[in-house]
Amino acid sequence: MDIVKKLQEEFNLKTFQVENTIKLIDEGNTIPFIARYRKEATGSLNDVVLRNFYERLNYLRNLQEKKEQITRAISEQGKLTEELTQAIEKAETLTELEDIYRPFRPKRRTRATIAKEKGLEPLAQMIWEQELTNPVEEIAKDYIDLEKEVTSVEDAINGSMDIIAEWISDNADYRKYIRKETFYRGILVVKARDEKEESVYEMYYDYSEAVKEIPGHRILAINRGEKEKFLSVKIDAPVDRIILFLEKQIIKTEGPAHELLKLVIEDSYKRLIAPAIEREIRNELTQKAETGALEVFRSNLSQLLMQPPIKGKVVLGLDPAYRTGCKIAVIDETGKVLDTTVIYPTPPQNNIEESKAIIIDLINKYNVDIVSIGNGTASRESEMFIADAIKELEKTVHYIIVNEAGASVYSASPLASEEFPEYDVGIRSAISIGRRLQDPLAELVKIDPKSIGVGQYQHDMNQKRLEESLQGVVEDCVNRVGVDLNTASVSLLQYVSGITSAVAKNIVEYREANGKFKNRKELLKVKKLGPKVFEQCAGFLRIPESDNIFDNTGVHPESYDVAQRLLDRIGLHLNDIKENKVKNLRKNIQDIDALAQSLEVGVPTLEDIIKELEKPGRDPREDMPKPILRSDVLKLEDLKENMVLTGTVRNITDFGAFVDIGVHQDGLVHISQMSDKYIKHPLEVVKVGEIVKVAVLSVDINKKRIALTMKGI
Repeated sequence: MDIVKKLQEEFNLKTFQVENTIKLIDEGNTIPFIARYRKEATGSLNDVVLRNFYERLNYLRNLQEKKEQITRAISEQGKLTEELTQAIEKAETLTELEDIYRPFRPKRRTRATIAKEKGLEPLAQMIWEQELTNPVEEIAKDYIDLEKEVTSVEDAINGSMDIIAEWISDNADYRKYIRKETFYRGILVVKARDEKEESVYEMYYDYSEAVKEIPGHRILAINRGEKEKFLSVKIDAPVDRIILFLEKQIIKTEGPAHELLKLVIEDSYKRLIAPAIEREIRNELTQKAETGALEVFRSNLSQLLMQPPIKGKVVLGLDPAYRTGCKIAVIDETGKVLDTTVIYPTPPQNNIEESKAIIIDLINKYNVDIVSIGNGTASRESEMFIADAIKELEKTVHYIIVNEAGASVYSASPLASEEFPEYDVGIRSAISIGRRLQDPLAELVKIDPKSIGVGQYQHDMNQKRLEESLQGVVEDCVNRVGVDLNTASVSLLQYVSGITSAVAKNIVEYREANGKFKNRKELLKVKKLGPKVFEQCAGFLRIPESDNIFDNTGVHPESYDVAQRLLDRIGLHLNDIKENKVKNLRKNIQDIDALAQSLEVGVPTLEDIIKELEKPGRDPREDMPKPILRSDVLKLEDLKENMVLTGTVRNITDFGAFVDIGVHQDGLVHISQMSDKYIKHPLEVVKVGEIVKVAVLSVDINKKRIALTMKGI
């Protein structure tokens, strides 16, 4: 198999792109590094394409290795033919390879192997070849053998039928046809195990849908219902078509073996083939559904992590609760904890006036700008309390509801204990809720991505695959933004290209022992951070305090000389960059190709250098929509049909988007209500964190459900 050619076709790339990308991966370069600093080699492939390329490369290499193993195994049995060799070479999936290898795989003791041990294979062969002139019963008499426990003609015939049934089952061409027929013509049938039992799966209690059409989110929901023993699931295949196909392939004459072969075919299909094909198709549907859910999860997570930080503001973080009280943490502009306390404005205590006095005192004492309220238990009451309290202030203070998913996971983690040993878990949650408003990325990297609360059915997916994929998203986001080397935590540093958790700890230890890093070169003094790691990570680490302004940009140290020569060529100095005097540099360059050639650098790298010099230390998250800050409160009961509101997209699934419109309960914009045009997926229209206008379609107060629309607004 020509892997380069295969990848070239699948990703629609040029040969040099594929060959160079494989070489860069094999040399141990990270995806963020390749995407950012090796654009000339890859033809400017972005990190998403590179990660898909990397996954596919691994799959194809595993496939090739499997082909070699199977070829070797069949050859060792002395059964390798030219036809088999070609079939193995043409196989494009592991499933196809397994089908080819099935007849040669060492088998556990089956009915067929037992029959072979009894010496019945020659009889099976005669029946299979259909050249009999006498009745099968007459020929079978010769195979009665009491020592081998073949005590009758019936025993001999049944044993030979078991052998033939396995031959049919092991035929790769038959299985390929049956798999295709079952997928394209089969019906997934779902029933309730107990129709009287109430559950969230009631819509599937008597449900059926064409296998080829069922969407991924329904597959994952049905799988979960089956796992929780509320549902039974099966695939109704086009049995008559399949049996007819097998009969046409196998039965050649109307001779003595005709009726016997019809029985064998039916037995082989129903007993051996159908259950295996059903398992394979359901696994395939699940994998496809997981891939779709994974894409949604990755997109949502990326958009959440890339939400703009609210910089330069003092924040009061509030973790709501009932009985145990609301935990409070006041955090300064840098994320340092200034004060903490607990108030009890919610039931059962309802100490509203006392709590209000404490909040107002803290806001005035520390000049708090924004109150960040977690959206968990008692969030509604806490929001109403805060909205009421800030009305009594002389200064303008806003509040915002923050998704607190993962805050409790973080607060109980060893990392939180190490970071805030003096505080209990509730106060740590309040700190996290406040900090994730100031810098969502820096705070959310401390939490397992699966616990962040975006996506769908994450607990029903292959956890290893999910974890690896989401780690990649976090890594891409961290490196896209860049990291301040002198303030970054271990949690943040370990996502930087090339930096392991051990090296991240060494960086922090070095910083604590020697003070702030003065330049990027100083990184080479850190234990276990050698030239290769430096190459991978240096461009993503920022040092605002450095004398060399390039150290606070995305310009890689390997390109400092090019950047300096560029400035010299156009008559600028490093101080001009420091003082942000370099504006519209790109517009003043007439011939970028000629300039790149004279500087002996690729055009993509030169373009990137120019962007960095125009805005040193720029945060790409600045381009994202800012969160909605509130000073009022809206109740579910206040909502009326056709009311137009502004909201924030909190989560996206295959079937729609959940939008926070300020009533504690997110509303659902179903995919059918997103656009007047046909769309395949909500991600075509919205993204997590986006500010959107919606109108209320309906409100179910008892079930706390809000239906919204984006059409005609």
